[in-house]
Amino acid sequence: MFKGLGGLGDMAGMMKKAQEMQKQMGELQDELHNVMVVGESGAGLVKATASAKGELKALDIDPSIFNGDDKEVVEDLILAAIKDAQAKASDKAQEEMQKLTDGLGLPADMKLPF
Repeated sequence: MFKGLGGLGDMAGMMKKAQEMQKQMGELQDELHNVMVVGESGAGLVKATASAKGELKALDIDPSIFNGDDKEVVEDLILAAIKDAQAKASDKAQEEMQKLTDGLGLPADMKLPF
């Protein structure tokens, strides 16, 4: 159909693929708000739940760690759980983006979003 147009046929295919990728990326971004990951510290005494977008959604603290003398330890455990949840959220988002690029036949090392 585009034989007489030289490389323009390829360009039209590339544009269609780019539009498809843009649509799928938008859907994935929306989906990442609903995917939850849980970060832990202190052998599960503190748990932080975050969306795959990195938004902190919940914090669960075992009451056994509350002791007036251990305030700094509790604060450290909370921070560690939140950081763990954020790292897991980032990994999950990257994993989902990788699935998208694989499905579209894009190079494995392509970083999305641009």
